[in-house]
Amino acid sequence: MTPSSALPANLGDLVLRSGLPGRPLIIGLGADGSETVMSRAALDAMADAFARGLLARGLSRGDRIAIVSANRPDFVALMLGAMRAGIVPVPVNFKLPPAGIADIIRDCGARLVVYDAPRASSIDAARLPDVALADFDAPGAAGLSPWLDPGPFTPIVPEPCEPALSLYTSGSTGRPKGVLLSHAAHRWVVEVRMAETDLAGETVLIAAPLYHMNALALALLVCASGATAVMLPQFEAKAYIDAIARYGCTWLTAVPPMIAMMLREKEALARADLSGVRTVRMGSAPVNDALAGEIRALLPNARIINAYGTTEGGPVVFSAAHPGGLPTPVGAVGCPHPGVSVRLVGEGAPETGVLEMKSPAVMLGYHNRPDVRSPITADGYYSTGDVFRRDADGFYYFVGRSDDMFVCGGENIFPGEVEAVLEAHPDVLQACVVPVEDDIKGQKPVAFVVRRPGTALDEAALKQHALANAPAYQHPRRVWFLDQMLLASTNKIDRAGLKRRAEAELNGA
Repeated sequence: MTPSSALPANLGDLVLRSGLPGRPLIIGLGADGSETVMSRAALDAMADAFARGLLARGLSRGDRIAIVSANRPDFVALMLGAMRAGIVPVPVNFKLPPAGIADIIRDCGARLVVYDAPRASSIDAARLPDVALADFDAPGAAGLSPWLDPGPFTPIVPEPCEPALSLYTSGSTGRPKGVLLSHAAHRWVVEVRMAETDLAGETVLIAAPLYHMNALALALLVCASGATAVMLPQFEAKAYIDAIARYGCTWLTAVPPMIAMMLREKEALARADLSGVRTVRMGSAPVNDALAGEIRALLPNARIINAYGTTEGGPVVFSAAHPGGLPTPVGAVGCPHPGVSVRLVGEGAPETGVLEMKSPAVMLGYHNRPDVRSPITADGYYSTGDVFRRDADGFYYFVGRSDDMFVCGGENIFPGEVEAVLEAHPDVLQACVVPVEDDIKGQKPVAFVVRRPGTALDEAALKQHALANAPAYQHPRRVWFLDQMLLASTNKIDRAGLKRRAEAELNGA
């Protein structure tokens, strides 16, 4: 394991070069089962060529590029190359509709958009008249060739608060916010995670999208650690199981819905040898006793880490290493990491409250959002909006959001975002979206809708409207029509009452 003092200052240069240059660094699997192997030397060469090419084509330090693509090895190479040149990569959620993708590209000010062939129809060139486009999969001038200038490149030395990359995350306002993350912040994340876990020699499976902190931070860790990553374009249960067995994956990250979907694939599990898995890092939702039991039966040789992190605050907050040596209980995310200061604030504190945390990984701020109140407190803590409780032994447990946000299959859903889409339908007067429990997704959205007078909109038509105008994971799985909304005593919509009604409807009560 590389000592922290040896890590370069530039996040794009965090590649361990002490091993054989030809060793596989990232093995990319296509949706058709095809394989693309990128060695450490090939990744380095492509990253350098892209850094040189960006500057040769007139981009400057501080400019942005956007990447709209499923996971693939050259996605990682381009991100590293941009950062080496001091240019900020912006991975974009490709599940957004074209208008949403264009909004992010315009908001970040990207001068170049790189996309893969399946996402070509999502790139609305008419909305981006001054932005250069490059297709990962196209030959010639339409592809990456004009942006690659082969040869060595010396990475820039970043300033202490210079942005390295930007990830867009939704907020309670519904408009995505660009989170600015510095080189220093995520260099520290890599240092800390390497000190805790030596991934050298491990085969890591990445199926979460690279526009999420989970996958992106893990990809950087793999590059710095001398591990090998097997990378799926996106999660699909059979492909995930097959990849573990085919490549002998030893280290996994997952969210509870992924495990639930794996458990349904009886035939794939029957023929797969999963005994080599030694670590499963779970995130996005607490692991309950029943799920922990299923994971142990499925992966008998694996330790389960229940992790927590945020885009704004980074993936290092809690640690499984208790100061007194106590084992971490099922459902707990651990105790505070020694390098992180945490506190619980609000009613119920200090045993229960909204988590505020301070560490070197905390974001620089939001890009171009003077309308958003900063979640950074006057004394430098990031207020996460997540409610936790702390037990007598100092272990922390995630309770829920302080607002209405909920998680469906690892994706954050804010009801206001979905309601705005539903209310854009000409026949909808009001909409209220609430979460209900789901065995696979954890929670899923359902909706109550008041039609405009004289209209006859039905459930199927409104679902199709939602699917056409928002990511599929946001669409309400059930829609009930009301003559008027249920209101609380404050004359606001009674979300809690509607949630109870939805659960009663689904349970046949």
